[in-house]
Amino acid sequence: MRPRDLASGLHRALLSLREMLLSGGPLVLLAVGLLVLAYWWLNPNPPQRVRLATGPAQSAYAEFGQRYAKALAANGITVELLPSDGSQANLQLLRDGKADLAFVQGGSDEASAQDAAELTSLGSLFVEPVWLFYREAAARRVLRHARLHGAPRVHSPPPAPGEATLTALTQLKGLRVNVGTPGSGVPSLMAKLLEINRLEPGAIRLSQEGPTPATVAFLDGKLDALVFASAPESLMVQMLLQTPGVKLMDFAQSEAYARRLTFLTPVVLPGGVVDLAGNVPPQDARLIAPTTELLARDDTHPALLQLFAQAAQGLHGGAGWFNRMREFPNLAHSAYPVAKEAERTYKGGTPLLQRYLPFWLANLVERMWLALGLIIAIVLPLSRIVPPLYEFRIRSRVFRWYGRLRELEGRMEAGEDTPQALTEALDELERQVEKVIVPLSYADELYALRNHIQLVRGKLPRG
Repeated sequence: MRPRDLASGLHRALLSLREMLLSGGPLVLLAVGLLVLAYWWLNPNPPQRVRLATGPAQSAYAEFGQRYAKALAANGITVELLPSDGSQANLQLLRDGKADLAFVQGGSDEASAQDAAELTSLGSLFVEPVWLFYREAAARRVLRHARLHGAPRVHSPPPAPGEATLTALTQLKGLRVNVGTPGSGVPSLMAKLLEINRLEPGAIRLSQEGPTPATVAFLDGKLDALVFASAPESLMVQMLLQTPGVKLMDFAQSEAYARRLTFLTPVVLPGGVVDLAGNVPPQDARLIAPTTELLARDDTHPALLQLFAQAAQGLHGGAGWFNRMREFPNLAHSAYPVAKEAERTYKGGTPLLQRYLPFWLANLVERMWLALGLIIAIVLPLSRIVPPLYEFRIRSRVFRWYGRLRELEGRMEAGEDTPQALTEALDELERQVEKVIVPLSYADELYALRNHIQLVRGKLPRG
């Protein structure tokens, strides 16, 4: 191919592309504008950092916080863990907007109307049994005093010879009992339990130390009993269950507690579940347990709620000491509105797109598909005007010269110019038309114009 022909072909291609862009450009700009507006309105991509309120060091909340941080890091989300005194402190952090999500124990505080409007639940994650550990020496004193004064005994299995076993909160009268820091939610829970047992505030010598100093004082004999409300993953719980001279209270009336306080669930710690070889605990222990929910502020990005719900399925879906496989997380017994993202995740599992695409892309498509559908519905009918507009622009490059040709023909018929002047005008018109370039599919229009110029030329008078 000659260079001249190559240049001509390239010129035609560029011309066709230019006219196509000019014809469809406004429509493309409209679509892009609508897409940007939808992206701004829907805000599909979540922030890269999120704050999760956990709990005291070495608590189950702190341990689960680390696991959530690791799970979300796989999707590029940094979870900032906020240590706290516990459940009530976490709830306050949510109310104050200092945390985006938090672990909150059922019954730790009453949900107000404002809480229901500002907070949403991702479901119950696990049960937190009330672990009431007591020193066996203190139990012997209590039981000896009870025998001397003829106090009634709550029905429970008879203890082994030489053992001292407590089965009721009323047996704690006069003992030194630590119920945890005010922000943990345990003091509030214990206050409810003592109230329904008709125990006066001064009947038990209560203290509110943190888990670590209280455990040290307990092991040193400065406290008679400790109360935790925690998942069995707590290191303190694991250690105390296997400490000689320390016993776990068997709540013989666990079913009655669950009837009186609806946020409680009766659970059983099977004998030997901690250590089968050592038979720890030596027999089944009946416990009462509130459930822990994962709460979030209502303005937390929906994609983050979806990620946390998916992580919850992975972290809490297995069997444990107090639950069967896939029993948690669940949406039962929540005092707060349930997040739609959590409901969809627990019912439908991981969305289809996220199984094959990176999270950010799958999330973008999932949250923008409706907007994309609306944009297509708007743009598609308008796109029908692009081909006719393109054709008009191409043909107008030829047809606009017909106006000049018609003018010359009119002057010729009116005799306004000399044949010489008309010939020169037609020659100039022909030179101009020769410079016109159109796509090959429209070349017939250009050649037709040249033929019409020759037709007018043939009408010139000969002189």
